[in-house]
Amino acid sequence: MSSSNILLVGKPNSGKSLLFNQLTGMRQHVANYPGVTVEIKRGRCNEFNVLDMPGTYSLKGMSKDEYVAIDEISRAMSDENTRLVVCVLDATRLERSLVMGLQVQKLALQHDKTLLFALNFIDELTRIGESIDVNALSVALGSPVLGISARTLEGIHEFKTAMLGIAANPSSSKIDELAISDKSVIEQSKNLNKRFGLQKDVILRDQNRIDSFMLNSWFGGLAFIAVMFVLFQSIFTLATPLMDGVENGIGFVAQLVTHYLPKGIVSDFLSDAIFAGLGSFLVFVPQIMVLTLIIGILEDSGYLARAALMCHRPLSFFGLSGRSFIPYLSGHACAIPAIMAARTIESPHKRLITMLTIPLMSCSARLPVYALLIAVLVPANQSFLGIFNLQGAAFFALYFMGIVMALLVSQLLNRFLPKDFEQTDMPFILELPTYRLPHWKPLFQRVINSAKQFIVKAAPIIFWVSVAIWVLGYFPLNSTLENSWLSVIGQFFEPIFTPMGLDWRYGIAILVSFLAREVFVGALGTMFNMDNAEDDVAGLANRVQADGLTLGAGLGLVLFYVVALQCVATVAIIKGETGSSRLAWGVYIAYALLAYAIAVLVNTLF
Repeated sequence: MSSSNILLVGKPNSGKSLLFNQLTGMRQHVANYPGVTVEIKRGRCNEFNVLDMPGTYSLKGMSKDEYVAIDEISRAMSDENTRLVVCVLDATRLERSLVMGLQVQKLALQHDKTLLFALNFIDELTRIGESIDVNALSVALGSPVLGISARTLEGIHEFKTAMLGIAANPSSSKIDELAISDKSVIEQSKNLNKRFGLQKDVILRDQNRIDSFMLNSWFGGLAFIAVMFVLFQSIFTLATPLMDGVENGIGFVAQLVTHYLPKGIVSDFLSDAIFAGLGSFLVFVPQIMVLTLIIGILEDSGYLARAALMCHRPLSFFGLSGRSFIPYLSGHACAIPAIMAARTIESPHKRLITMLTIPLMSCSARLPVYALLIAVLVPANQSFLGIFNLQGAAFFALYFMGIVMALLVSQLLNRFLPKDFEQTDMPFILELPTYRLPHWKPLFQRVINSAKQFIVKAAPIIFWVSVAIWVLGYFPLNSTLENSWLSVIGQFFEPIFTPMGLDWRYGIAILVSFLAREVFVGALGTMFNMDNAEDDVAGLANRVQADGLTLGAGLGLVLFYVVALQCVATVAIIKGETGSSRLAWGVYIAYALLAYAIAVLVNTLF
């Protein structure tokens, strides 16, 4: 009995995953788009395993992801351990739900499985004074139907009791074959909706009234800009105190641990390799959590689908999807959560292009590098066109260049990447879900899970790179960084950096910044005999200017950091999301070569 399974199936936006959470107590999440993931969420409900199957609109797939999802559902149906199939229907959109529901019912009948329909969102029907005769609908379908609200828990206890009872004795509720019609599922769903569904679609009318504003060319565009501005600012403003807390917390623990150790190699290793390495990627966790929270609110409320619709046409010109805009936007805070956000893209081909070009967005880790080099190259207190601060204009130009480069590379990848992910390029089909308030408990658990996933995926590779860089910079013993093995490597590679107009000191700073881009400032400060260079960018800028960095070399260097993928955490997350080490390192090498070519060209021209 312990291995017996209950399958949970349904179309996206039907509340299937929320019902799974309520039944099992697990706060798992599957995004509201078909093809986002084919993972099967598992949980326990009493003595049964509950399997949350991938959401799909139909058992007749159109993309590779949907084919995989359908195969998983069919395979689970044929499993002898499957005791019951639960199909979730949306009471507010009965006709669309029944298309999938009737197909699942016929598949269950073929495999001699018992089916139970969960009619979700009955609370929304009550709110507008409507109802559905679930008993009559049950007779018409030939399978039991129970009305529930996974959001308010209305009917959940009765549903759970009935579900467990049927799963324990499936023969008690076999599908009534006499109720199965020979008509197409489209025609059946229309007829059933006429008999039982909402005839006066108040919910749809209210939704259309809101959409007339939110999707309007002018007002909708302004609303979109406002929402994106709040999203973008939230990633910085809400995450910054948390990031500072993480950084200070790791620093406090590091001091506490190393305080009781004698000065030497063990103390230095723990402080500079372990704790510094942990801090270099744990500091990103608050950004991931804030981003997941904001995107979750937009998704659960129904706005994310509408924003994707508005952005689809301009982005499709570059081979992208409308859903690419959220990862691109959040990539300006950090590429790591942005790449994870790309899971919402329906096409594997476009999802891959988006993930591979997100590193071109100017993330917050580039800010210290930009601030230093702009202070070196651009005179302070000078204006552009007599209005804009010249240094501020330079910042905008760097951000704008990153966006342009991402779009150009996207178009290039769209043309040359093999499209064997799908037989044809799928049309942009998007269901606009009903506007709803988020369900907060699963949303907060989703935030925690996103942080856990990031740590598990990124931690191993970052740890070993941190250790390697520390060893190279620490040995031989009792030497300075200028005399370390890392320095020897820097001088060995100096001929590579010479065409960029840079010497070995800049080469070392570039090499160590692979751990994290912002490390460049501290490493360069060490090369110029400055402690805490991160806190005195202006002083370091003065020393770099006095050292004679040329305009061409400085401009080429800052453009190098616009393009180069100098972030091991990003490489790790690309590997985790694509499952390919070759692809992840290939992206790193490709952007490094492109950045190098741009830097050499600029240094030559200037």
